[in-house]
Amino acid sequence: MQLGMIGLGRMGANMTSRLMLDKHEVVVFDFNEAAVVKSAGEGAIGSGSVAELVGKLRAPRAVWIMVPAGKPTDDTIGALLEHLQPGDIIIDGGNSNFRESQARYAKAKTKGISFIDAGTSGGVWGLKNGYCLMVGGDDDAVKRVEPIFLSLAPKDGYAHVGPSGAGHFSKMVHNGIEYGMLAAYGEGFEILEKSEFSYDLHQLADLWLHASVVRSWLLELAELAFRADPKLESIRGYVDDSGEGRWTVEEAINESVPAPVITMALLSRFASRQDESFSAKVVAALRNQFGGHAVKHEGEKAAVPQTAGR
Repeated sequence: MQLGMIGLGRMGANMTSRLMLDKHEVVVFDFNEAAVVKSAGEGAIGSGSVAELVGKLRAPRAVWIMVPAGKPTDDTIGALLEHLQPGDIIIDGGNSNFRESQARYAKAKTKGISFIDAGTSGGVWGLKNGYCLMVGGDDDAVKRVEPIFLSLAPKDGYAHVGPSGAGHFSKMVHNGIEYGMLAAYGEGFEILEKSEFSYDLHQLADLWLHASVVRSWLLELAELAFRADPKLESIRGYVDDSGEGRWTVEEAINESVPAPVITMALLSRFASRQDESFSAKVVAALRNQFGGHAVKHEGEKAAVPQTAGR
């Protein structure tokens, strides 16, 4: 079938390529003209604006947007609503907040336009392996564009999980779980790296991929990372977050669900961005005040704590 794709970044460009491999016709737009030229060179139909993209699509139209959450998504949807017609469909495959998706669904509906929220997982490996798709929206709209979902996903990798917002809510929780898994792997490998044993971390990561209960795709990626850089010396320990972990913790609080692992994983990301923790300075100063415990001054190396049996 025919689809418009707005946003040709790491995900959108690969999704366009995968769709074309399955014989879909894709009309593309991105503010980065080079990205449009690249996709057009692979067989996509390029366009220079949202209006031009819509003009090249046959009614009833379907447009997938793959842009950053927040204002970029709002601006893109706003531009589309100016040019689309009743019966057309907008699919948001980005990491939008589910409440914003529900509001966008309601706004589009007033114009007779369907809005689908498609939680999308797969990253840069999606072109080869396919994308896991968690789709929310009205039954008739989802069914109409289902050939797109089936082409993007591997076998059993797509599901219509509920009404408007359900797709992005499930993707939010999915990413919250990912935070906890990443943190556990990170902590475990740091304990190994700091131990008295000179472990080959790549060897262990590869070993655990074979029949271990902790084997996973994330562990496969850890094996690749340690193979390329055994001590991860080229990487700074700064971990960003794109919103889903925060939203998962917020919803856990709203629903009175204890989620200590995901919450601590999120807070650990915040800590990773600090060159110097002011809160740690306060703790050190207070320990010095009440117990006379020694403090370390700027430029002074911290002592390695001695443990029993070492």
